[in-house]
Amino acid sequence: MKLRVDGLSVRFRLPGAVVQAVTDARFELREGRCLALVGESGCGKSVMAHALLGLLPANATVTGHAWLDSLDLITAGERTLAREVRGRRIGLVPQSPAAHLTPVRTARAQLAEALRELDRPETPDELARRAGLRPGDLDRYPHQLSGGMAQRVANALALAGDPPLILADEPTTGLDRPLVEATMAELRRLCDEGRAVLLITHDLRAAERVADDVAVMYASRVVEIAEARTFFTAPRHPYAAGLLDALPTRGFTPIPGRPPELTRLPAGCAFQPRCSRATALCDEQPVLNGVACHHA
Repeated sequence: MKLRVDGLSVRFRLPGAVVQAVTDARFELREGRCLALVGESGCGKSVMAHALLGLLPANATVTGHAWLDSLDLITAGERTLAREVRGRRIGLVPQSPAAHLTPVRTARAQLAEALRELDRPETPDELARRAGLRPGDLDRYPHQLSGGMAQRVANALALAGDPPLILADEPTTGLDRPLVEATMAELRRLCDEGRAVLLITHDLRAAERVADDVAVMYASRVVEIAEARTFFTAPRHPYAAGLLDALPTRGFTPIPGRPPELTRLPAGCAFQPRCSRATALCDEQPVLNGVACHHA
């Protein structure tokens, strides 16, 4: 399995404005590896995820390509995405898993329904064991599940179609630290089983726990891609370095200023107004070659 995103851009048409949500994104992800897509809220990470699944609203315009092996997810029709991709080739672990479970149905009933829809021969108990759940936990309703159990049910639903790619969209939102660690351990286990995981998160500590590679987004663009070990020891883009410096364990030094509005992005480097290394070169958009910075 290989996911190759090539020149992916997403625009939202609003009355009197266009939101440049994702611009010319490029990255690759292979089986057995976890790519963490990190950045501040609003930079375009979750829009990227929804674009890959064909779940954007009607006012979105998508260009570029996202190849899942030989299938272009961007040009594939809704029929193909619904019947062949969602659940079968890409499993989604959503934000706030408990909120995505049907409150009046047990976990068992929801897993059984997913297996029926995907024409899978497994039983809910077998699927539960694969996600680290005890079969007895399946007879509970969502409000009876702990945060960790709800996360595992969400993982089980994502695994129901045995997809080679798991897309985890901010899966640690609202979780305390022990549950974050447990969630990351589950995602790492999926990678170690041979699946690919695209982890979308603003939690750098979580990304460091599980990722093989890191892609950093800022103001709709991927500005750095590196192996996780290299990124967390020697980030090259000034924004990436600023993200790490803002961690409590690294000095808690915030990045000055604010990101630009996605309706008014500059022609050059969007980080220029906040960057201590900015020069006139930054008036031109840098090319992403591992890092998109004229001074890296």
